[in-house]
Amino acid sequence: METKLFDEDHIAEAAAVLAKGGLVAFPTETVYGLGASALLPDAVAQVYQVKGRPSDNPLIVHVAASAQVEAFVDNLSPMAKKLMKTFWPGPLTLIFKIKAGSLPSIVTGGLDTAAFRMPDHPQTLALIEKVQQPLVGPSANTSGKPSPTSAAHVWHDLQGKIAGILDGGTTRIGVESTVLDLSDPSGKPIILRPGAIAKEQLEAVLETEVLLDKHLVSAGEAPKAPGMKYKHYAPNTKVMMVKEANWPAAIAWAQANHLKVGVLAGPTIADAVRKETAAIYQYFDDSPEAAARGLFAGLRALDESTAGFDLLLAATFSEAGIGAAYMNRLKKAANHEYFQENK
Repeated sequence: METKLFDEDHIAEAAAVLAKGGLVAFPTETVYGLGASALLPDAVAQVYQVKGRPSDNPLIVHVAASAQVEAFVDNLSPMAKKLMKTFWPGPLTLIFKIKAGSLPSIVTGGLDTAAFRMPDHPQTLALIEKVQQPLVGPSANTSGKPSPTSAAHVWHDLQGKIAGILDGGTTRIGVESTVLDLSDPSGKPIILRPGAIAKEQLEAVLETEVLLDKHLVSAGEAPKAPGMKYKHYAPNTKVMMVKEANWPAAIAWAQANHLKVGVLAGPTIADAVRKETAAIYQYFDDSPEAAARGLFAGLRALDESTAGFDLLLAATFSEAGIGAAYMNRLKKAANHEYFQENK
């Protein structure tokens, strides 16, 4: 299959492909999504097949207007409307109970709930409007690998497997959206996946407590949101997390074991370890925002390098604000393994 690159002048052409059941990757402010019409089960089935994604892993439905959600959800609550007004378009996904039969079960993973968001990218909003149907949009990569933050990343993983890629440049945020479960009207809202919209921001708007789901989804349990159950974000090269105080010991241990090491970190750590490591992917600055934006690109760049690293060492951040989203992704990429000084 030929994969065509679309630019902003050819959005109508990309929309025509989607309307006919084809797959087109699209840019958002978070990561690139693999688009298919949410109303065409055969097209959605292709998304699972192309990605190698487990069929019980639900998909997020992307809309161009809040009103589109009302076709699938009865009586949006005042809480939901307030969140949409405040954070849409933007990196917030909301989970609702849906009208029976309003979405194909392949979209929802067989659940009676579905996740919705309005992406903050003008090209993709225009694309959805042209298709005149909501789009599913899981990350446009091979399932389990680092998510794509540029059209080049999508091309690397899916060239020849999908009809097209809408090139909207490098993504602004770099980690997937916050997922907030509003499906229980009598319960408190629950964050199922942290993202750029932090718990504190949600609580400030809602003026109520927002819970954070930390349970591990069991083998027989269907996840309510992407990223809860299966291995995610991991490159082929082993990744290990390093806390700030442990960098000298980690570098010394790697040298003593003759390991070829790549590093992902901000400028301060990068400058301190540069002479003792094979290569560094340096975040733009020392902030968690820069780390989140650079994490997936850094994992990909080092993993795909011809240098052949034995190990990637990645800097940790405080789990506050977007740091929670960064650490959520990094922990999964590293299989929750930290460098320990007694190694």
